[in-house]
Amino acid sequence: MLRFDHISASYDGTNPVVKEVTFTIEQPAIVGIIGPNGAGKSTFIKAALQLISGTGETTVDGKPLKTVQKQIAYVEQKTAIDHTFPITVRECVSLGIYPQKKLFQRLTKKDWDKVDQALALVEMTEFKERQIGELSGGQFQRVLIARTFVQEASMIFLDEPFVGIDATSEGIIMQLLQQLKKAGKTIFIVHHDLSKVEEYFDELVILNKELIAQGKTKEVFNEKNLVAAFGESIFVRGGHSDAE
Repeated sequence: MLRFDHISASYDGTNPVVKEVTFTIEQPAIVGIIGPNGAGKSTFIKAALQLISGTGETTVDGKPLKTVQKQIAYVEQKTAIDHTFPITVRECVSLGIYPQKKLFQRLTKKDWDKVDQALALVEMTEFKERQIGELSGGQFQRVLIARTFVQEASMIFLDEPFVGIDATSEGIIMQLLQQLKKAGKTIFIVHHDLSKVEEYFDELVILNKELIAQGKTKEVFNEKNLVAAFGESIFVRGGHSDAE
């Protein structure tokens, strides 16, 4: 069971970006986090994972987050990652293994085999010796997903993984995430395309600085909650909100 208890965060110490968000996820699921631009979706994840300062507590089966850090994988938005760093695709994926290693411990053949298996799963084997800067947006996102595979985390947090990628990559990633859920993992996805919500997510978190609704997608993805989060204009613009 994963519980977020009164998660709050503010960048200026005065105006809350996320305020008192509390909810629980009790079983393996793919969970969408949606809300308008500036709703605090990315900030919520960072505060909950203690990547930025904030208040509140995240627990896993009643244990504090710091005691289970190795069970958690986080992939930030692609725009926040330096694509020019001189590293190959294979080396990038291998970074997911290092948290399991002792200081200065080298990767084994078994570790590199695991990297190659992850690249095969995301259909990126033929690119493994390329520099990450040579990849398209969709290809690079697949590499980041492969990195979470080798980390063997039980909880995966993805911040806007489908922004700026091709439909093929999006389809491959969603298929793999479904497999991970079946293997007992819980995946959180910050998402902005409302037209895919019912297709992609078992559960939904609707935010606008505060928690608007949380629960099974079929129960909370409705006009009342969408208007509360996005305003009346959401049904004028159609099925897309602004990405955070």
